[in-house]
Amino acid sequence: MLTPDDINYAIENTHVILPPRQRLATFGTSLINYYLITEDMDAINLTRVREGQIHAERPEIMSPEHFSRLMLEGFGERAQEFADFLSMNSQKLAFLKYGFRFRKADIRSYEAHLSLAEITDKVKIDVTAKSDPLSAVLTGIDDGWEVCLIKFMVDLIQSSSGQNFDDFRKRGLL
Repeated sequence: MLTPDDINYAIENTHVILPPRQRLATFGTSLINYYLITEDMDAINLTRVREGQIHAERPEIMSPEHFSRLMLEGFGERAQEFADFLSMNSQKLAFLKYGFRFRKADIRSYEAHLSLAEITDKVKIDVTAKSDPLSAVLTGIDDGWEVCLIKFMVDLIQSSSGQNFDDFRKRGLL
């Protein structure tokens, strides 16, 4: 089990080497093909490459009323005051809810007896040659590799959300 320090270490050591060229879709599901490269800490020049897919579900518009109901569970009076503020200013506010999932069954893994830098360069060249706009190459921590993927997805959602909001506005949905 990972400690909070392990999780922070994994987050801090997640690096996007080759980001997706395309943002997450606004009106459909996006299928991200990832290549996560980690180094075995107990062996010299032993790296692992994990390949898989993450399904990023279509973002959903959440009204401030819905968001405030979700937010209030287990909170007190001050939270209710903030929820009331959200409701009174609902014409100015909108939230997007993103969902994503990856299945361990979708993951392929192999080991390489090369340095992290060497295998990263090789994978980057291979992935670039495929010209898939939703592929990404990452490096991270072996024990916390799943944390690295979640960190990557949170960042990808954050970078996509501005354009997703604009798309919803252009269609009159916000």
